[in-house]
Amino acid sequence: MLVIICIAIMFAAVDTDRHTSVHKIEEREDTAVMTNSKEQYKWKLEDIYATDELWEQDYQKVQQLLNEMVGYKGKLDQSSGTLLEALKCSDNIQMLNEKVFTYAGMRQDEDNNNSTYQALKDRAVNLSTKVHTATSFIVPEILAMPVEKLQQFRQEQPELNSIYGFMLDDLIREKPHVLSEAEEQILAQTSEISQAPNKIFGLLNNADLSFPSIKNEKGEDVAVTHGSYANLMLNRDRRVRQDAFKSLYSAYDSHKNTIAATLSSSVKRDIFYAQVRKHPSALEAALFSDNVQPQVYDNLIQTVRKNLHLMHRYVALRKKLLAVDELHMYDIYTPLVKDLDWQVPYPEAISIVQKGLAPLGQSYLEIMNEGFTSGWIDVYEQKGKTSGAYSWGPYGVHPYILLNYQDDLNNVFTLAHEMGHAVHSYYSYQEQPYVNAHYSIFTAEVASTVNETLLMNYMLENTTDKSKKLYLVNHYLEQIRGTLFRQVMFAEFEKIIHEKAEKGEALTAELFSQVYHQLNVDYYGPEMVIDPEIDLEWARIPHFYNAFYVYKYATGISAATSLSKQIVVEGEPAVQRYIAFLKSGGSDYPVELLKRAGVDMTSAQPIQDTLDLFASLLDEMEKLTQ
Repeated sequence: MLVIICIAIMFAAVDTDRHTSVHKIEEREDTAVMTNSKEQYKWKLEDIYATDELWEQDYQKVQQLLNEMVGYKGKLDQSSGTLLEALKCSDNIQMLNEKVFTYAGMRQDEDNNNSTYQALKDRAVNLSTKVHTATSFIVPEILAMPVEKLQQFRQEQPELNSIYGFMLDDLIREKPHVLSEAEEQILAQTSEISQAPNKIFGLLNNADLSFPSIKNEKGEDVAVTHGSYANLMLNRDRRVRQDAFKSLYSAYDSHKNTIAATLSSSVKRDIFYAQVRKHPSALEAALFSDNVQPQVYDNLIQTVRKNLHLMHRYVALRKKLLAVDELHMYDIYTPLVKDLDWQVPYPEAISIVQKGLAPLGQSYLEIMNEGFTSGWIDVYEQKGKTSGAYSWGPYGVHPYILLNYQDDLNNVFTLAHEMGHAVHSYYSYQEQPYVNAHYSIFTAEVASTVNETLLMNYMLENTTDKSKKLYLVNHYLEQIRGTLFRQVMFAEFEKIIHEKAEKGEALTAELFSQVYHQLNVDYYGPEMVIDPEIDLEWARIPHFYNAFYVYKYATGISAATSLSKQIVVEGEPAVQRYIAFLKSGGSDYPVELLKRAGVDMTSAQPIQDTLDLFASLLDEMEKLTQ
């Protein structure tokens, strides 16, 4: 399994995204960029492979191991020893392939213009396809065994329990939803067709769709693009924001029926696979892989709905602080704190993060400091370097972090966020066998958001400047608004349209817009003007083609808020539970891992904790702006 955490594609629909707003190096000529080539600010990929020749040796070794793997095909039910050998062989192949793939990918990310590493990445992708093909027989053969026989094998070979127990239990859980071999082959042949809605939307959205240009605050023509839209929504000039807003949605309006047909097809695909695999609904089918019960999803929506008065209060406060007669949807992103130039050079960012994460204890800090000093992080922009930020790294080697650091507060939080992923991976890789080392997205965002929350707590407690404190409070409110309220609204939209389709209702552009309009009315409240353009926002959210996914952002921030509160209030006992959670990797289902850490996501409490925090931040902001 290849794990790439927090790359910008994850946040295409998240308005708290920090990772996609980086400047091209060609546009910067200040001395900071000129001196950023120092080795101390670059990662050391030599820790994966000291030379490309060593990479080549492992590349060839994977191909040799694939020949061994073929020898196990059709034989897994012959004996417990054969099954164990095959699983270990598969793990060895996957580990080595992951190492090969990661090195090639990260070398290319250093400079996407480097043809040598373009070629290595292409070869690594092709090798991964071969690995997937060569090992694809394992799961079907295990599932074809009678459960009694598999349990007997587990008694005969202790390692089938100690190492592979969770994986085998999960396969047994999956068995009622696996079809006959012939039926599975037919479903496999539909995989490319099933991706058609995603592909069509992606091409339309990213290639064919164009937006009318507008005049900026200086009267100059500026292009409206997916990339520029976010910055235009931050513009101080309200006319610029309004024009950009209308420009964007005019293009979606002219293609709304095509996009509605595409989204409808995606929903029907979800329902088809759910029915074929004998799941009660598309929602339950989507939650099945993480073994999450529908009550977790429903609790999320119900708890946020009970607290929508807080969102309405925030909207009213924003309207007051912006001093506008009417608050429109294009006013929701513009900063409330004016002209705050908060410069934070990278060395100072390290110090702030170290102090902010001190409550996590000495062990955590030592690992983090190793990351800061031992070549885990590629810090600054360079020509050709991949934009954004992520944490990645192969099993058996320390994790890495890619940044494109700018000297501002936003990037301090990005550093803390990615370090949360990195230390999570470090603990998991150290403590878990390969088969259980890779954690799910459901838990991944908890580790990163705990770091951001603790950092925010520290900065709020240690910032006395009123403007800076107001900036921090507003930043925190926006994080919760974007990651909890907004993502839950998305999640509710997905639930409604899937339920309507399951009842046989036709999904049209008009229906999508009606549903989306009412959700905006409910979530934003009476002080917000629900502009007709926003009714079409459903047409531009790529995550809707990966059904019932965005709720994980909301559960992530809720769990992280609750855990952070426990860490601050309880101290060492809560820290120990949290570190044990980080060490658990993917050794159990996400909800169970979080329960052991001290958070029960089947209850409403973690969500309520986050909403209570939002309320206290509103109190603070109202005091600061009196």
